[in-house]
Amino acid sequence: MTSGQARDALLPAPAPEDETSEGKAPDGADTPRTSGRRRALRRVLISLGVLGLVLALLVGGGLWYLTDRWAGNIDRVPDVFADLDADSRPAPATPVQEAGDDPVTFLLVGSDTRADVAEGEDPDGRSDAIMLARFTADRQHAQLISIPRDSWVDIPGYGVNKINASYALGGPTLLIQTVEQLTQVRIDHYVAIDFDGLIQVTDDLGGVDVRVAETTTHQGYTFEEGVNHLDGAQVRQYLQQRKNLPGGDFDRVKRQQQYLRAMFEKLFSAETFTDPQRLDAALLAVTSAVRIDDALGNGDLLSLAYSLRNVTPDDIDYFTAPVLGTGREGAASVVYLDDSACERMWGYLQNDSLAENAAEFEDDALPDVPR
Repeated sequence: MTSGQARDALLPAPAPEDETSEGKAPDGADTPRTSGRRRALRRVLISLGVLGLVLALLVGGGLWYLTDRWAGNIDRVPDVFADLDADSRPAPATPVQEAGDDPVTFLLVGSDTRADVAEGEDPDGRSDAIMLARFTADRQHAQLISIPRDSWVDIPGYGVNKINASYALGGPTLLIQTVEQLTQVRIDHYVAIDFDGLIQVTDDLGGVDVRVAETTTHQGYTFEEGVNHLDGAQVRQYLQQRKNLPGGDFDRVKRQQQYLRAMFEKLFSAETFTDPQRLDAALLAVTSAVRIDDALGNGDLLSLAYSLRNVTPDDIDYFTAPVLGTGREGAASVVYLDDSACERMWGYLQNDSLAENAAEFEDDALPDVPR
């Protein structure tokens, strides 16, 4: 899609010359056709977050306002896929149902939100959160799948180790190679998320609501059972907590997903869209907190965003890769993946049918109220 096409797609269709026959009923009431057109336009605006774009168009900023101010605010990670052997990579996903677009799979890597850094540890060499994000070919659904960072897997060229060791050993390229070998799902794009930067979005949105299963405390912060309205400082502690949670790191992963869900819901809420200043600040914070591989240009990013205009927060499913349990390998505490269940999950990604088979992984899905 060219910039001109994207701009034209976002603007309302011109009014028909004969309002009586196409635009308005004789008594001035909307016809079903007009009402449907207005509903479709409203959904586009909400899905893309282009209220700020429309305002910019009104003052003459044009489409490049969006590209330069938001998409242009994203840093790029160079040469992520350059050293991968094309012949050994998985084939692109082949949807069971044909669609106009191809499925798109992102590998999301989140940096640790802990303030302390262990002696000798590179603060930029951690991968605290590892997630696969799939946008389906029909652009009606999305899935976010967390792979526990301590998962005991084979790392190409280095033997068996924790999956996040692949990032420390070979950066994004080796992590992509490791995940592709594990899942046989082709990674199309890479995104590095700075959770500390993303937390700034919380304050820009005026806080987010999360529901807590039972009262817990961490670093002087108390999270009461029930709904908690959290600001950025509270979210940071909420995401750091794990040692006194029943599921430890597994519960922490669920809290990461819960926060992303709450943030998406608030970002796409009417409250945000009626406040252009808040929307602009939030989108600037989001875009400054992520880095994307340099193969995805600003125009491609805008085109992908437009193709996802019908996906709402309710259309996103959240999972954790199925696990058998935890154990020890030498001095390390590790997570053992359930190879059989994972193979089924990866298979559904390979044919783009996880949305239709989500019920099969109910035990691995994000609960309404994580601990």
